[in-house]
Amino acid sequence: MSDSIQRYQAPGDILKGRVILITGAGGGIGAAAAKTCAAHGATVILLGRTTRKLEEVYDAIEQAGHPQAAIYPMNLEGAAPKDYQDLADTITKEFGRLDGLLHNAALLGSLTPLGQYDPELWYKLMQVNLHAPWLMTRACLDLLKNSDDASVIFTSSSVGRHGRAYWGAYGVSKAGNENMMQTWADELESNTAIRVNSINPGAVRTGMRVRAYPGEDPSTLPMPESIMAAYLYLLGPDSKGVTGQQFNAQ
Repeated sequence: MSDSIQRYQAPGDILKGRVILITGAGGGIGAAAAKTCAAHGATVILLGRTTRKLEEVYDAIEQAGHPQAAIYPMNLEGAAPKDYQDLADTITKEFGRLDGLLHNAALLGSLTPLGQYDPELWYKLMQVNLHAPWLMTRACLDLLKNSDDASVIFTSSSVGRHGRAYWGAYGVSKAGNENMMQTWADELESNTAIRVNSINPGAVRTGMRVRAYPGEDPSTLPMPESIMAAYLYLLGPDSKGVTGQQFNAQ
């Protein structure tokens, strides 16, 4: 894992002309990534379950004078394979390709011993955190192949790289994300222009972090905007040929 990615300085137009789909784009890291990508020239597709939040990010991008974003409301918790195909069909009709796909949406669940974890909550987390990224990548594969230089990013966590007590379905789902990233990377490396990597954002001032660590002072943590160097590097052309790697955003 390279730490130089954290010091990467992205040219202002590094993502010019690129079409990038971001899940969980209504807040936190997803919203920061969407605004940052747009500021560097990308046309961003904002996907999330709450239209109002997506509209706020859309408006911020528009007011800043960046390329017009697109909004795609979708609740990953209840989405079926056909819903992902409908998404891909819509993107095909509107844009014809995808240059970037950032799997950012996730649920935290509860911090509970595995033996006491609620099965219904377990299924819900696996649906959003693990099944959705697979179904979405699968549905968007042809769109990614239509790009000359496509990048897929899975969002990881330290508990996905080494299991830790009480992190339950969240930790297991993130470990699954790491394995899925490596599998996609291995399968796509030799015959496509698609690269696949993962980023562990680390401790950042988000709503999920507050729920995970209620006793922590959020003001001691960096804002999501401060960790965007890694995302710009992996979504832009400077990371061409880099695939199957695990990165830390800080």
